[in-house]
Amino acid sequence: MEKILLEDCCEILDSMRVPITSSDRVEGPYPYYGANGIQDHVAEYIFDDELVLLAEDGGNFGSKERSIAYRVSGKCWVNNHAHVLKPKDGLDVDYLCYSLMFYDVGGMVNGATRQKLTQAAMRQMLIPKRSITEQQYIVKLLGKVVSIKEERKHQLEELDNLIKARFVELFGDLEKNDKGWDERPLLDVCNQLKRYPTFCNMDYLEQGTRVIRIGNILLDGHMDADDNNYVFVYDTVNEDFPDTVISINDIVMAVRGDGSAAKRIGIIQEEKLVGANISPNLIRIQANSGVVAPLFLFHYLISEVGQKRLDSYVNKTAKKNIAAKDIAKVKTPVPEMRLQNEYVEFVKQVDKSKVVVQKSLDETQKLFDSLMQEYFG
Repeated sequence: MEKILLEDCCEILDSMRVPITSSDRVEGPYPYYGANGIQDHVAEYIFDDELVLLAEDGGNFGSKERSIAYRVSGKCWVNNHAHVLKPKDGLDVDYLCYSLMFYDVGGMVNGATRQKLTQAAMRQMLIPKRSITEQQYIVKLLGKVVSIKEERKHQLEELDNLIKARFVELFGDLEKNDKGWDERPLLDVCNQLKRYPTFCNMDYLEQGTRVIRIGNILLDGHMDADDNNYVFVYDTVNEDFPDTVISINDIVMAVRGDGSAAKRIGIIQEEKLVGANISPNLIRIQANSGVVAPLFLFHYLISEVGQKRLDSYVNKTAKKNIAAKDIAKVKTPVPEMRLQNEYVEFVKQVDKSKVVVQKSLDETQKLFDSLMQEYFG
């Protein structure tokens, strides 16, 4: 298919950009945009148009999930970390955006630590040349798919909110402990709370014992389903470190990593992960199910109150970490088991609905990816 240079089909308005340091920004109604979206709101604006912003530096270059271009409309301010593009006649602004969202800029960006797409390189980017009628058809089709994706994401958020609301309904305000639950140190309600003292062999192998790492814990606490994202180590690791061998309903928590310590928490509910071991950056927490239901404990730890109590022990140095001895001290409520079990059954039912919605979202994402590949390569 015939293609056209970006510099030939767009006005490049980079010269109009003005960065404002955070200390100099005056709060106001207009969005202040950077490489990856809104950074702030300010009192004045420099653009009032239908535009596409393309990351110049600090963008999600190479990502298959996070785009490097996005649409803006109306009054706004743009700093010098995003190129500003206005389509010329004959080019639909949404078509332009879709064509750039996941553009392969490999070989075009430079910089070792902070990659940059220079204006000179950006001008040489190519997009498929189509009639305005074809462009609008593609935009309409992709827009429908995006709308379905957003609706599925909203449904998942609402189901998560339902779980949170039920948690508060049954257990009350845990910060105030307004229902008067017994509270104990986390160690007292667990059978195991262990991490490696050391890891004698971190050489990853093609086969061996599976190792769970921070990245295998998804943001919602579920575990990564893609086997290709796991690593393996020597076969006898479980003999060397028996206290960190994973069982069903174990909780795994990040104990180090900038922004990750005590934030990335997952619960093991997949049979294929039984018998795995954990990396030195995780801790294994095994609830005493006679005192606290594992699923209740997991939801407590990821709740606002649980996170606040954990965060109070996080070392706030550049490389944030939390010690196992401090995790053990975290004050933990122990509601009556009848209510814990009621909550667990409620979560399991809601999770069944989430599985259905997530499957639909995954299928919609595959359709979107397929269409993007078909139209933009």
